[in-house]
Order: sequence, then C-alpha cells, then structure tokens
Amino acid sequence: MLKYRQDAVNDPPRRTSAGDAFSSLAILILRVNGYLIAAGDVLSRPAGQTSARWQVLAAVEHAPATVAQIARVLGLTRQSVQRVADVLTQELLTAYDENPAHRRAKLLRLLPKGRSALRKIQAAQGPWADKLAEQIGEEALRRATPVLQRLLNLLSDA
Repeated sequence: MLKYRQDAVNDPPRRTSAGDAFSSLAILILRVNGYLIAAGDVLSRPAGQTSARWQVLAAVEHAPATVAQIARVLGLTRQSVQRVADVLTQELLTAYDENPAHRRAKLLRLLPKGRSALRKIQAAQGPWADKLAEQIGEEALRRATPVLQRLLNLLSDA
C-alpha cells in the first residue's frame, strides 16, 4: 500500500545492478524467443505445421502425455496446448488414449502421420541448428546452458 499519494507518481525504485543484468537478459531472451518461433514456423511450414504444432508433436515423440503435462514442460497454458492438440488430432497426426492414471485426462500420442511430419521438421532443423552452433561455438553454448537451466528452474518453481 502506498504511504503517500505522491508515491504513485514518483519514479519506481531502482533495481540493483544484478536486477539490471537480469532484466537485460530477460529482454534478450524474449527477443530470441520471437526469432526462434519465426524460424520454427519457417522450418515446420514444408511439413504443413507451425512452431506451436511442432512443439506439441515433439512433446509426445517418445511417450504419450496429458495436455497438462505438455503445457508444464513447454511453459504454456493448458488451454493453448489443448487447442493445438485438438487440431492435431482432427488432422490425424495425434490421437487421445485412455489414461489409466486419470479418468478424465486423456493421453495424447503420436500417430504415423504425426511422426512423419515431425521427422520432416527435424530433418530441416538439424542443418539449421548446426550452422548456428558453428557460428556461436559449442563451448559458448555449453557455458550458457546451465545459466538458462537455473533460470528456468527458478521461474518454474515460482
């Protein structure tokens, strides 16, 4: 609660230098995310997919999962994943199966048509990733990964 009315119009409190560093990193990550989504759309378009569809297909590549589980892993809302999963199911790329662990939460699984689309996307993504990795350097990428993983863990636990 504001102590004085003028507190509502005064400058916000300054961040620490660490807070500034985090804020700069967060803005950079958001910008990178936008470019990754756009690149994902380009890479997945020849397979008739989008970045959002690709993410859901990849989430069930190795094992079926509930929509809620997929949403948690991807950091998305359950509703947005549900919409994509329903479209993928209508197009026979995925299917819903009964879930022995939960009466109402069905398991989404990949169908052959979905696996084929995913393989096509992955075939395009490989050379693209290799080219970027070569320009950045494997060592630099491996150093950045633990920091981003720690940030992800902190944010997902919040």
